Amino acid sequence: MSMLLPNTLTARLAALAQRFGLGNQAPRRIFEKACQLRLPFAPLPKIEPSIWWQAGPPLQRLVELPRGALSGPVQEHKADAHAVLIRLVERKQHQLPSIDLRQVDGLNNSNVDLPPTPSFEDYLASLHIRSVKIISYKDFIKAISLPLPRFLAGDPINLCRASWLGSRMFWCGEQHTEAFAAAISYARLRQLETTLPAEVTHYQLRPEGLAQLDMRYHMLAMPTQAWSDPAFMGLLLDTGIPYSRLKFLRNVGAPEFLMLPKDHVEATALGEGLRLVGATDVVRYLSALS
Repeated sequence: MSMLLPNTLTARLAALAQRFGLGNQAPRRIFEKACQLRLPFAPLPKIEPSIWWQAGPPLQRLVELPRGALSGPVQEHKADAHAVLIRLVERKQHQLPSIDLRQVDGLNNSNVDLPPTPSFEDYLASLHIRSVKIISYKDFIKAISLPLPRFLAGDPINLCRASWLGSRMFWCGEQHTEAFAAAISYARLRQLETTLPAEVTHYQLRPEGLAQLDMRYHMLAMPTQAWSDPAFMGLLLDTGIPYSRLKFLRNVGAPEFLMLPKDHVEATALGEGLRLVGATDVVRYLSALS
């Protein structure tokens, strides 16, 4: 008979079972089976400095998350999870009488698989063929008037920011991004002060929302393979555990989020087991961004 050391998996399972009240047979069995799962868990990506709005996690979408975005067997459970998620991020809009366009260092783009790009200058250098070249102030006016047709009339520019993306300011337009980047780069190079009024939309993670999510749910990042894995799906469905599922990240092969209510002992058993075998705790991930 082998000796079990305190730091063995068996000892950790026992300690967690006692901590979370998993002494009952059914929750403990779920917990132990969850710890035996072999799924290709991977950490959620770190945020790298990038001019692309879509390169960061799209948390701004939570503000207007559709009710039908969550799936799961029970409508009430999905509605409860939805109510918590839409309180995670707040949106505020500000009117600025003037902003120096040289401060704008981000772009919008519908392509979610763009590689991180630290600056406009890096973006322009990566282009194989440059369609916009600026060597004079006249060229600058011509270039900036492509993305901002009312530039000379002084119409406001639409900008956005997100607390989890630092202080970077993103232009909200999606057309003529090369011309915009080239014009701003030229203004920086020539120390050309160029100002416009601005309408800024600011998104921020709410500490109160994160605390509520952490209190009520295990929120875990699950690999796409989990939803076709018989062992995992058996644990989730055969036991009647309440859950909600959110497909949120747009990148190909990105994990989906599993929400398990902490007031349900079997759901807590499954959540703790999944965390132990490698599922990323989304609340901790978000807390690191706030």
